[in-house]
Amino acid sequence: MSPGDLGQSLKPFVFLDAFDIEPKGGPMFGWHPHSGIATLTVVIDGQIGFAETTGVKGVLDAGGIEWMRAGNGVWHSGSVEGEVRAKGFQLWVALPPGLENGVPESRYLSADDVPAEGPVRVILGSYGKVSARVSAPPGINYLDVRLKAGERWRYQPPASHDVAWIAVQQGTLLAPDTIDAGELIVFVEGDNAIELEAVDATRFVLGSAVKHPHDLVLGNYSVHTSAEALAEGEAEIERIGSRFFTS
Repeated sequence: MSPGDLGQSLKPFVFLDAFDIEPKGGPMFGWHPHSGIATLTVVIDGQIGFAETTGVKGVLDAGGIEWMRAGNGVWHSGSVEGEVRAKGFQLWVALPPGLENGVPESRYLSADDVPAEGPVRVILGSYGKVSARVSAPPGINYLDVRLKAGERWRYQPPASHDVAWIAVQQGTLLAPDTIDAGELIVFVEGDNAIELEAVDATRFVLGSAVKHPHDLVLGNYSVHTSAEALAEGEAEIERIGSRFFTS
């Protein structure tokens, strides 16, 4: 999904990319800027290298997650490391007015640092008795779920969550219609329980949230709630770019 299509219906979730990339030694995503959003990467297989104009850099192994709240503006890049194909999801989350032009913040967690309950790893928000270790805006759950063949799973969104979707990375689900790997399914708005059954070994991500009440005002790499906020973010992006990438 992107901010120009399903992102309009599923905001604050405004972009989702399922990546599956061979290791080539070069950048997966060269240096590029963001403002007004947080980017969230879940690494399923392989290793991802990352770097930011904030000075943060490193490598995420399989199971690791990246949370980069761009706020008023950050440039970053990503690369495939090692010899294994890199697979995972990158999500963009639209930020509320109080954070969209705020100070950038990032958090990188290894697989061992991501809390879990049963088949669920909690990336954002909470599930059962477990809460995520990433400080995200309230009212957002983002879960990484693995089910065995024939296993059933029920998700009850919080009462205030009226947006929900799933994207399957591996395997096939019944909900009750068939959902195959590579598909993203949007549920009817409301807080009805979601009942799923795995046909075979299945891995998917699920997002649910209070719907973002603001318009999406779009730049090339930015999403804001107003033209004024976008202009402020793009000015900061230009300032950072001039500092780091102009000789």
